[in-house]
Amino acid sequence: MQPVVTEDDLSLQCIYRWERERGSQIFLTQPSGGQVREWTWSQAVDEARRMAAYLKAQGWEPGSRVAILSRNCAWWIMADMAIWMAGYVSVPIYPSLRAESVRQILEHSEARACFIGATDDREMVTDGVPEDLCSVFFPTAAHGNHPLWPDLVAAYSPIPGNPTRAGDELATIIYTSGTTGRPKGVMHRFSSFAFNAQALARLLGLNADQHVLSYLPLAHIVERAGMEAVSLQLGSRIFFTEGLETFVADLHRAAPTIFLSVPRLLLKFQQGVLGKLPAWKLNLLLRIPIVNRAVKRKILDQLGLATVRLAACGSAPLPVEILSWFRRLGLELVEGYGMTETMITHLPDPSKLRPGYVGAALEGVETRLSENGELQVRSPMNMMGYYKDPAATSAAFTHDGFFHTGDIGAIEPDGQLKIVGRLKEQFKTSKGKYVAPAPIESRLAAHPAVDACCLMGAGQPSPFAIVVLSDEARKRSKDPAARKALEDSLEAQMQAVNAHLDPHERVSLIAIVDGPWSVENGLMTPTLKVKRSYLEARYMALIDEWSKLGRPVVWESAP
Repeated sequence: MQPVVTEDDLSLQCIYRWERERGSQIFLTQPSGGQVREWTWSQAVDEARRMAAYLKAQGWEPGSRVAILSRNCAWWIMADMAIWMAGYVSVPIYPSLRAESVRQILEHSEARACFIGATDDREMVTDGVPEDLCSVFFPTAAHGNHPLWPDLVAAYSPIPGNPTRAGDELATIIYTSGTTGRPKGVMHRFSSFAFNAQALARLLGLNADQHVLSYLPLAHIVERAGMEAVSLQLGSRIFFTEGLETFVADLHRAAPTIFLSVPRLLLKFQQGVLGKLPAWKLNLLLRIPIVNRAVKRKILDQLGLATVRLAACGSAPLPVEILSWFRRLGLELVEGYGMTETMITHLPDPSKLRPGYVGAALEGVETRLSENGELQVRSPMNMMGYYKDPAATSAAFTHDGFFHTGDIGAIEPDGQLKIVGRLKEQFKTSKGKYVAPAPIESRLAAHPAVDACCLMGAGQPSPFAIVVLSDEARKRSKDPAARKALEDSLEAQMQAVNAHLDPHERVSLIAIVDGPWSVENGLMTPTLKVKRSYLEARYMALIDEWSKLGRPVVWESAP
């Protein structure tokens, strides 16, 4: 049964409801400098109302854009609420972008103001945010010559009444992470968030007792729809993290019941566990009935995941081996699917999980495959369009309203979806056959020493893979014996993967290249996807030299 969204289900209306009904209950928990601050619903909405009064006082036309450039924090959520109360449109910006990308988004969106908090690089603020732009600094920001949130909250009275927004009104412009060029501004209406929140809550049986730790960027659709929208819909509690150094402690404080993640973080978790407890020893302990339950509990407790009822992964393909590894530890981990333009459209019923699949479409979501296998999606969550780009908007939809995802999929008779790869990422070898890199990369990246992987080989006889090692594996490789063992292990992984591939897909060699691949050096997007074209430009020219070595595993430079 398709969710039915009424005016009472929209985010602002829900906020006012919890202000009335749960005013004394804690809503937001923010650690800072070793201290922890909490806001009840009444306190958080009061601050949002005061900030909305400040924004309204600027006299901008309704629908003006206001950006939020910050890591996740309590003020991020309150700023979003204030922007909506004031009749404006929020524009989230990744706190890891480069300064030129920040400026590009601010200019393209014609933002009238920008809320600024902690970012990954201080220069992105000083160089990316125009000095004359109206800016408000969160307490987490490196303060400049702009008004501070606490000062404005103290200076303005709360906006009166309960200003609301229609379901079809523009709520936000979310810029894509830009794997293939300039980010595009995806426009979403208020009703889309309510629809997604209802569908997810119904599928997973969520309620107001849920605890979530918000750490994935709120500029990403997974966190915005799967965390913020659901929490506002249910009136549930949100915890935040101060940073990487305190992440596990913050997880323990939150005791999350729902945990959203991305493959790269889960891989880091796994590498951390195996760095302390070798795989062979862990496997042995898990086979002993008397101790395996205690071992599982201890590992999940140390990771801060012992209270998690459901963990969901998205953003990029999750290797089946990693999914199975966490589930073997007792973590109810599933893999979902969605896009900035469609919100979250697929998530497995935990009782019907099929490894390698992202579940069936949520209620109210229609899917189909085109002749070339492209997944197409139609639902009330589809974007309104790309901001100021009618040509791209028109090209993104079929004549009957289905969105072109650009993903190649396979749909089973029971509706379960398997993502095979991206149409644009497919490449043709010199044998004239196409290769979809994502599934192969996913299997190779399941190796515990691999931090990231990229498959390439356009015009080559066979595909080849480049990988970056984890920090621990890179350190161990300085020892000749450990390096030889690592090479043998990677070759074995490659042969195991090749055994399941067609001849034209089989990987000819693995090149261990210098890292890291990061957002900061431009080789990854803010959602931690590799920028394939950048890596191809750097490494395709080296394949002939590597092939002449006649070895299955080669190094870009000596460890």
